[in-house]
Amino acid sequence: MPEVVTTIAELRQRVASARELARREGSSDAPVSRVVLVPTMGALHDGHLQLVRQARDLGGIVVVSIFVNPLQFGPGEDLDRYPRSLETDLSRLEGLADLVFAPSVGEMYPAGSVETRVTAGSVASLYEGASRPGHFDGMLTVVAKLFNIVAPDVAVFGQKDAQQVHLVGRMVRDLDLPVTIAVVDTVRESDGLALSSRNRYLDPSERAAAVALSRALAAGSAMAGAGTDAVRTAAGAVIAAEPAVKLDYLVVVDPETFLPVGEGHSGPAIALIAARVGSTRLIDNERISFD
Repeated sequence: MPEVVTTIAELRQRVASARELARREGSSDAPVSRVVLVPTMGALHDGHLQLVRQARDLGGIVVVSIFVNPLQFGPGEDLDRYPRSLETDLSRLEGLADLVFAPSVGEMYPAGSVETRVTAGSVASLYEGASRPGHFDGMLTVVAKLFNIVAPDVAVFGQKDAQQVHLVGRMVRDLDLPVTIAVVDTVRESDGLALSSRNRYLDPSERAAAVALSRALAAGSAMAGAGTDAVRTAAGAVIAAEPAVKLDYLVVVDPETFLPVGEGHSGPAIALIAARVGSTRLIDNERISFD
């Protein structure tokens, strides 16, 4: 089992000790001196483990944080319902993580309320942000705290949460944070469903219907040669044909600005989709190239 650290002070001490050991043993830029962080909220699935494997491949000390962050859950969302399975998570991280940072809410937010927060900006009010007001402010705030606590050289995120990846990258650039962001492709089930901690909420019929999200993205991508309207039309038709899936949004965005692209767009883009399957809200995305 990887070692579990629950306090900020101990985590900082352990990371500093690892860096000092690398300096004593030789070159300061030796791989072991690199610290790689994988931030998670636990309930780890194979998608999370792929992030940790990527972190392991980068070399150095791998820190996985497990913290269900209340700041990114709005009223009526599933904070209390969100799965927590630390012992199972630790067993899955065997041989992959060196340290697991699993703080309590009181450790991360000792004053209870948080007066100082990172503001995610205008893009954070779109797509996921429109459905979950304040979510991205809470996400960036805890990511900024983790960067300050762990002081990683590299932080690893998954492409499945594309808007999150965009906003974290922008925060790093805007605030000149000394960390490199590594992005790992979405991990999928054999039928195409993107892995998510929320998939466990789906009953068998909902699970079968949920594949419509990835099928919609594939149908849209196949129409890239006909323009962005054709992409949206093709993807929307797949969702409309599945009555158990209720579309929240379907949009094609510029990966640099994360704003919707027009019909004449050329070059790379990302198709984003979110929908409810029963009571479970799922998201997915796919990179598209308009030549």
